[in-house]
Amino acid sequence: MRGTIELAPWAVREGNSRGRLHPEPPPAVRGEFQRDRDRIVHSTAYRRLQYKTQVFVNHEGDLFRTRLTHSLEVAQIARTIARALMLNEDLAEAIALAHDLGHTPFGHAGQEALNACMKGHGGFEHNLQSLRTVDVLEERYGAFDGLNLMFDTREGILKHCPPARARELGDVGARFLQRRQPSLEAQVCNLADEIAYNNHDVDDGLRSGLLELDALRQVELYGRHEAQALAAFPGLSGRRLVHETVRRMIGTQVLDVVAETGRRLADAAPRDVEAVRRAAPLAAFSDAAARAQQALKVFLRDHLYHHWQVRRMTSKARRIVTELFRAFLDDPRLLPPQYEARVQREGPRAIADYVAGMTDRYAIREHRRLFAVGET
Repeated sequence: MRGTIELAPWAVREGNSRGRLHPEPPPAVRGEFQRDRDRIVHSTAYRRLQYKTQVFVNHEGDLFRTRLTHSLEVAQIARTIARALMLNEDLAEAIALAHDLGHTPFGHAGQEALNACMKGHGGFEHNLQSLRTVDVLEERYGAFDGLNLMFDTREGILKHCPPARARELGDVGARFLQRRQPSLEAQVCNLADEIAYNNHDVDDGLRSGLLELDALRQVELYGRHEAQALAAFPGLSGRRLVHETVRRMIGTQVLDVVAETGRRLADAAPRDVEAVRRAAPLAAFSDAAARAQQALKVFLRDHLYHHWQVRRMTSKARRIVTELFRAFLDDPRLLPPQYEARVQREGPRAIADYVAGMTDRYAIREHRRLFAVGET
């Protein structure tokens, strides 16, 4: 179903995939990985990403990134890299669109709070929750729970997994015990994720006024590309200069990943996707690009993620998530009936599923309903 696009020997194909947990008839007018992408796009969890935060809480402004816009940006970058390396673009896109489905409201602050609440109950990690979402929680089909995605899509969603949990996940968790790699498409998505959130957090940070442009110019990656933008367009300023700079940063990093990954592939010469899984990581930044990327990460951590105004919101976010979880744990009758019934069967994990599935604004409203006098 890929037309005239040729795949490299190390790319994932329908024929070398382990397929689906539940056998299904093949799709009529699309490929199996296109079917995965479409199922993800039509899922409830995907729609909720529109109202889940990236850095700024959803109600703080209409122009800041959400988990949905971030996922679309990751998918665009991943497809570009995958095409250049003759990989399976449809698989790369499906992984990218699904990789954040398990994120809590309020981003990493919400995850940290929910993980603390679940201490002693298996913990909480958003990658594992993303897999749980597509394997169990989505309720769209009569024949099975979840979306019944292809093995390679599920494998790519699961970026991190502790050994104890890996043992519970069967074949999709086996690589963490065997110290093997995922497909190249999954490796590319990890890098596309990093490129997207670092560079677009620069854009959002400047738009919000929390990042100072003079300080950002001291970061080599930004300063170098702003100078290039000004050389091409003398006198350019404001939002146009920021956009010209950020797009150059993204372009440079994408080309670097393509070149470095191509070099590693030439050296390793994997014969097929299984050889990729047995090898050391093959998709990567060059050493110089990795250092530049790390310097940008440190700057964003110190100047944006730890900014006092962001800390205020993340403090509120942790409190909202923690108090919601504790209220439901103390009295499951406060939950919607379907979740109350699940608590009887599954314990606190059902509460974690409910809280993790909330959007930012729904969590805020639910907190008000439970704790504000006069709210219902």
